[in-house]
Amino acid sequence: MALDKEDLHSLIKQRISSFQSTSEMEEIGKLTYLGDGIARATGLENVMSGELLEFEDGTIGMAQNLERKDVGIVIFGEYFNIRVGETVRRTGHIMEVPVGDALIGRVVDALGNPVDGQGPIKTSKKRPVENEAPGVMDRQPVEEPLQTGIKAIDSLVPIGRGQRELIIGDRKTGKTTIAMDTILNQRGKDVICIYVAIGQKESSVRNMTETLKKYRALDYTIVVSASASNPAPMLYIAPYVATAIAEEFMHEGKHVLIVYDDLSKQAAAYREMSLLLKRPPGREAYPGDIFYLHSRLLERSAKLSDALGGGSITSLPIVETQAGDISAYIPTNVISITDGQIFLESELFFSGIRPAISAGLSVSRVGGSAQTKAMKKVSGTLRLDLATFRELEAFTQFGSDLDASTQQRLNRGHRTVEVLKQGLHQVMPMEEQVIILYALTKGFLDVVPVRDIPRFESELMTNLHFAVPHVIEEIVTTKKLTDEVEVELFAAIKAFASGFIPHSL
Repeated sequence: MALDKEDLHSLIKQRISSFQSTSEMEEIGKLTYLGDGIARATGLENVMSGELLEFEDGTIGMAQNLERKDVGIVIFGEYFNIRVGETVRRTGHIMEVPVGDALIGRVVDALGNPVDGQGPIKTSKKRPVENEAPGVMDRQPVEEPLQTGIKAIDSLVPIGRGQRELIIGDRKTGKTTIAMDTILNQRGKDVICIYVAIGQKESSVRNMTETLKKYRALDYTIVVSASASNPAPMLYIAPYVATAIAEEFMHEGKHVLIVYDDLSKQAAAYREMSLLLKRPPGREAYPGDIFYLHSRLLERSAKLSDALGGGSITSLPIVETQAGDISAYIPTNVISITDGQIFLESELFFSGIRPAISAGLSVSRVGGSAQTKAMKKVSGTLRLDLATFRELEAFTQFGSDLDASTQQRLNRGHRTVEVLKQGLHQVMPMEEQVIILYALTKGFLDVVPVRDIPRFESELMTNLHFAVPHVIEEIVTTKKLTDEVEVELFAAIKAFASGFIPHSL
């Protein structure tokens, strides 16, 4: 059937109006340099800083230096299959990472991909790796304790939910052990833990994961691993990835503890990356924005206001010193950002005082606000007593005669040091810490030989759990040491101490 001119005209107009173009514009660059995890490309004129770029083999990179002639790109992952002259295309997206409950109990790499051999992570939720820190009005003061289970920390340098407490010291002084014990102590306390291993051996990460499994702590822990064999960009991005994972839980009203082990290696990786990108070096060859590297990371740890759900991220960054020098560049930077530091001394560690916490150099800027009322009551003069003991101990090295008062202070000091010692992964609940410190401050340990103090602690707690369980339950429930409870506790400890027979006699 033939169409007349009018029908044909209307049909053509209809087809034209319904036509949709399927062509897409895509900006593609060309690689001009490749080496040491760094690439340079020309032709990406509209690329954004921090935008993800895709190479021909599917490897992902991130635009870092936006220069007149080319773009400096850091490559995440292996780059052996990439060649100069190949193309690289823009994705139009910034870096995101999978988040949610599906990650709990898993070990992932610096990009959020599983590396524990347990299959893919089933989650559809993602968050940007770089995110703005909560503002002043979105936060609330740090007033809720985060118990570490370590007597020396919970009594001397308490940590609260939403706090950033630096763990600093030389190599092999127990920094990671303190962080691990804190994670182990969160069992049953409704806290999700994230451990970020930066620049560590893969065997060390495996041992850490096995320890978490052994103490059933992997049930509430996520391990993010950027091992020493990974390129520098992976070590640089790992803490930000872990923080993005933590922020998802925080905004759901949950509490998160995150350990960065350690930021010295992240800073070294960032320095390597920056030098390869030909950024101007500054002090100790670090780039000028090295302070911003850590400040924009640690400022994301906070206790949110009740209006935003009241969730929190508590961070324990770890920094390694050389020969105890806390005045070096990276240590001073991180000290100025955090809310206090736990300083570990090599001399204390090698003399058998573990954890080797220096009472003089360690501080919590939150202080008693992050302690229960019971702990605050028994640990009030502990720091002062310990500092006085250190001074007297140094003075007595001159061999002068001591009066009875000075000798009594020295005896109390030796017992205080012994009480604050703690074995590997032997965390102690708050109520037991309160009781043993109460016994110390009331002088019940003054007549106990130093070598018998660990046995005194153990037998005292066994006795009190049997003799006055209601007193212990009262401390657990109210977190206070009321006058009535104190009277009963004093009588119970006195009765036990009078029948305690030291082995040393």
